[in-house]
Amino acid sequence: MTFINYAAREINCKIVYYGPGLGGKTTNIKWVYEKTNPNSKGKLISLATETDRTLFFDFLPLDLGEIRGFRTRFHLYTVPGQVFYDASRKLILKGVDGVVFVADSQAARMEANLESLRNLELNLKEQGYDLRIMPYVLQLNKRDLPSALPLEEMKRQLLYKGEPVFEAIASKGNGVFETLKTIAKMVLIELRKGR
Repeated sequence: MTFINYAAREINCKIVYYGPGLGGKTTNIKWVYEKTNPNSKGKLISLATETDRTLFFDFLPLDLGEIRGFRTRFHLYTVPGQVFYDASRKLILKGVDGVVFVADSQAARMEANLESLRNLELNLKEQGYDLRIMPYVLQLNKRDLPSALPLEEMKRQLLYKGEPVFEAIASKGNGVFETLKTIAKMVLIELRKGR
């Protein structure tokens, strides 16, 4: 559900980082924000209530090209990790163009990953989206921890539709930009199709 700003000649795309609490969604967004050219980004906004937090910022990539003479601006959002904040999650998913699922690689967090993935699918479906056709990337975060499950086990349990998978250590920036570039390209391919 891209938003076109005709005055600024920009197409605005929304990418949501989804996943279990403390899995690395915020770390991804903060890493991207810190490494993005100050002239190409808006402010990092934290929408905090007493009980949950959502991060948001937008940036204008300089190397992804134009679509029909319009520049593309990406808006990155995180959702609160705990399923308890489901209403916030649903609200943040409105108008989404692409999703990055940030999974926690620790063995003890697999059930939380699976619960969050089921929740994502349900929340998208309630809003008329189908995760099977939406641009979607899986990021396996915290790969440096001793309790991280083997890559093949993570993929066996979490792979949804043959989506691109990236191993990451978001706290060090490993895999962060690879994940973002891939989801951005997938969103742009959908836009070029003229959905």
